[in-house]
Amino acid sequence: MQESIIMAPVGGASQFDQAALQRRRALQGSSGPAALVKNARVFGIACFACLGGLLYGYNQGVFSGVLTMTSFGNHMGEWTKDQTKKGWLTAILELGAWVGCLYSGFLAEILSRKYAILINTAIFIIGVVVQCTAVTGVGASAILGGRFVTGMGVGSLSMIVPMYNAEVAPPEVRGALVGLQQLAITTGIMISFWIDYGTNYIGGTGEGQHDSAWLVPLALQLVPAVFLGVGMIFMPFSPRWLEHHGREAEARKTLASLRGLSQNHELIELEYLEIRAQSLFEKRSTAERFPNLADGSPWTMIKLQFVAIGSLFKTMPMFRRVVLATVTMFFQQWTGINAILYYAPQIFKGLGLSGNTTSLLATGVVGIAMWLATFPAVAYVDKLGRRPILISGAIGMATCHIIIAIIVAKNQSSWETHSAAGWAAVAMVWLFVVFFGYSWGPCAWIVIAEIWPISQRPYGIALGASSNWMSNFIVGQVTPDMLTGMTYGTYLFFGILTFLGAGFIFFAFPETKGLSLEEMDVLFGSIGFAAADHERMREINREVGLRAVVRSGSVGEHRAESLDEKSGVRYKEDSF
Repeated sequence: MQESIIMAPVGGASQFDQAALQRRRALQGSSGPAALVKNARVFGIACFACLGGLLYGYNQGVFSGVLTMTSFGNHMGEWTKDQTKKGWLTAILELGAWVGCLYSGFLAEILSRKYAILINTAIFIIGVVVQCTAVTGVGASAILGGRFVTGMGVGSLSMIVPMYNAEVAPPEVRGALVGLQQLAITTGIMISFWIDYGTNYIGGTGEGQHDSAWLVPLALQLVPAVFLGVGMIFMPFSPRWLEHHGREAEARKTLASLRGLSQNHELIELEYLEIRAQSLFEKRSTAERFPNLADGSPWTMIKLQFVAIGSLFKTMPMFRRVVLATVTMFFQQWTGINAILYYAPQIFKGLGLSGNTTSLLATGVVGIAMWLATFPAVAYVDKLGRRPILISGAIGMATCHIIIAIIVAKNQSSWETHSAAGWAAVAMVWLFVVFFGYSWGPCAWIVIAEIWPISQRPYGIALGASSNWMSNFIVGQVTPDMLTGMTYGTYLFFGILTFLGAGFIFFAFPETKGLSLEEMDVLFGSIGFAAADHERMREINREVGLRAVVRSGSVGEHRAESLDEKSGVRYKEDSF
């Protein structure tokens, strides 16, 4: 399962950041979930975030049930009987998503987040329509081509939609959006499993099954996609993107419209200056590190993404971060989570459940279990720390795999007389997704986002996401052959890898809870990198007037003497 990438709060904030946050809250009056319903525009943004997550989650789960339907198999021929070919039918989407992940960054920067979402929604819709043409006799070719194109849209949207929502939403609700987006993804997975279960009855579950049994679940993907595309037409551009591309007046006007306030309101002034400061920081960081790639042209932006990622491999402290991000994402996928999500009905049949209907029912419970495990996922990650959550989740998942392997090894040839053992193995699968849902699902994305200095975070996250999608593709491709050829060895294999993942976190991944970016540098041996970023940001905040706006409110308790550079008059300033 690929969790969507959202700018969750990461790394300890500076004293100035905390003061700015307090000032915003004093002006806003509420934060978190309460702020979502205070303003209709904000609430609409939250719902929009949920729509994008729902689309992604539904697409992740729907194909597992379709693969097992009799009528679908009649159209696919040997493609559902040959395990390697079945793997391609499933995994081709992840290969497309990997491609979509690669182009999403510069597409969103060149064309805007809004137009990038519209383009990728259209790509997604085209892919779904092509899949549906499989009923006309085209068969596997339509599914393979359609799912690859759909994957391109999914992979890109999974990066751009959260980015857009994070940029148009007030800072006070971004944390709530993290939880809502994650909940929407697991809701989409759960809905897709139960729709598969229901449509499996259309025309009966045997040879007389109607083609609608699998066409309806596939075609229903169009509903949230169309809503997303149509809704996006009426959504504004990201104020951050407008500011970054020199459209300052439009950025301020759009921001005021989103907040339902006048352009001269103090809250608009504060938030606009924060956006302006961040834009200047990114431009100057790029100009300093890559002076030949700072002209802002489309071709330069494309080259910049790859050059910037390549630069992460040139120093040992940054390379260590690369290893941690990519290997963490490798282990997230090789827990076997997507082996479960993509092939759950087949897995449950292999555990002795008789009939496709019963297997689909058990698959529906997987969706419910993961959905329920999502609720506490974000709440305690900053209280307990990343390492305890990741290690405990990995040990729990690995233990479930080992127990399943033992049960299958002892009973795989006698499920008829050992049905209780089969249900015990099924229960372990359900428990497995609970362990994943509260730990490696959300937490892996948080840790790979927070280990990077600000100026390199977008490229570091993109590298981790690329590792995730490629591992996702490989897992989807090899799982059918593993289930057939290795039987209980499949679970033993995933269990051992998941134990190794726990060991990797224990021995190689430091605790990052509550650390400032400067402390991260000390931790990874690149002392001064974040400090330079911090000093650059400090000067920009002063230059654009953001520090003066924050000072104008009664925030912060620590005071120090300071010289007003414009007037030459000394006055009290917060010590941030």
